[in-house]
Amino acid sequence: MPASKPTQAPPVASADAESENITADICVIGAGPGGLAVATGAAAFGRSVVLVERHKFGGDALNYGCIPSRALAAVANRAHAMRSAAAFGIAGRDPEVDMRTVNAHVESVVAGVAPNFAAERFTGLGVRVIHAAARFINKKTVVAGEYRIRARRFVIATGSAPSIPAIPGLDSVPYFTNETIFANQERLHSLIIIGGGPTGLELAQTHSRLGSRVMVLEADKALADEDPELSKFVLEQLAEEGVSVHEGTKVESIEGALGRVRVNVSVGGEKHVVEGSHLLLAVGRRPSTSDLGLEAAGIRHDGRGIKVNAGLKTSNRRVFAIGDVAGGAPYVQVADYHAGIVVRRALLRLPARVDERLIPRATFTDPEIAYVGLSEAEAAKRAQKIHVLRWPYRENDRAQAERTTVGHVKIITSRDGKILGAGIVGAQAGELIQMWSLAITQGLNIKAMTSWIAPYPTLAEINKRVAASYYAATPASPTLRKVINFLAKLG
Repeated sequence: MPASKPTQAPPVASADAESENITADICVIGAGPGGLAVATGAAAFGRSVVLVERHKFGGDALNYGCIPSRALAAVANRAHAMRSAAAFGIAGRDPEVDMRTVNAHVESVVAGVAPNFAAERFTGLGVRVIHAAARFINKKTVVAGEYRIRARRFVIATGSAPSIPAIPGLDSVPYFTNETIFANQERLHSLIIIGGGPTGLELAQTHSRLGSRVMVLEADKALADEDPELSKFVLEQLAEEGVSVHEGTKVESIEGALGRVRVNVSVGGEKHVVEGSHLLLAVGRRPSTSDLGLEAAGIRHDGRGIKVNAGLKTSNRRVFAIGDVAGGAPYVQVADYHAGIVVRRALLRLPARVDERLIPRATFTDPEIAYVGLSEAEAAKRAQKIHVLRWPYRENDRAQAERTTVGHVKIITSRDGKILGAGIVGAQAGELIQMWSLAITQGLNIKAMTSWIAPYPTLAEINKRVAASYYAATPASPTLRKVINFLAKLG
């Protein structure tokens, strides 16, 4: 198993070398989902677009993130369904997992999605595609391979890469990151994961269901950015499946070799040793800003990414930055949302601004967690009075039929019923949250979420039931009862 190594960039032409000059309306650096969305939007409006990519089209999402992760999890979930089939009257059995065939499945899924991100597709849209590393040589010019590009606007969409912590001994021990784990073709007997965020826990559950013994080491709280009321369901399920999640665990050093890794940790001042056959780092991400020549372009940045204003413009008025590289959360939907703002600002001159409340997120463990809008704590700070509504999955008939009764929906509203935030933990939470995402984007009142008709039986009925609970006390209202009594007398 190779250790994760930084991707080697293609050579960048010297600013003094003979270069072909290109002039464009928009130059996009980075062909991940955000960069491709900007290029597509600008080309659709008839603008001349240059798209520069140093590595693989589709970025992390296609090659090392969402797509391979979901493909691998699909296998793991089927294995888990086989083991837990007894509740349905089917004899449960421990499946035989062939990791080479599993890897072939993951690669085929990536290949099936890849045409949506292919360079040829964008060339067909009229975008000039350049395969090279890009570097600013001044505030108005980028050099990429044999080309010197001047553009009216530049968009940096280079994303992020796995963060590699400075742990003594790590450089001598093989390890996985999300950029290498999906190429694995062997069974991982015992996997140690450093990092208890969404990526770490998704991969922990996936590999546990594929037959690995999994231990997660987290320095702080697992799923620390999630509502603890929701995340506890996930942590309880992981524990039930045999995944060991150790919070408040500081990694002191690492030693060993392939097949036997020793991680020296301290918990509350006490020293311990955790042993496993393989190691995965999932401690976060760092923005991909190196070698971009940001100083030459007058673009301010730090370890968290490129500095941008609410309109995603950098300190260089010609340059925008979007997604991970601009300090955004590492989700495709964030980059795509940012891309829309840049297209509106750069091409249509509209005053679009980022509103973090509108961006939903999902963690694809089982049960899933999804959230959009303000958390309960955030809402309490902004509103004089809030209502917190809850509805459990166990009260849903479809959930009962499919034995997916773990979890609940949690909704935050203002005093007058405006929807401020929504969180779901449970089956298909990532799908169910979308109604609430639309509601918050449109500024809807909770009443609107009671005025639609759901097919029966579906999980989506949970959304309507939780909304209706806002009016639970209405029938007991003395005033309303008097009105109903009066109407009854009228015949």
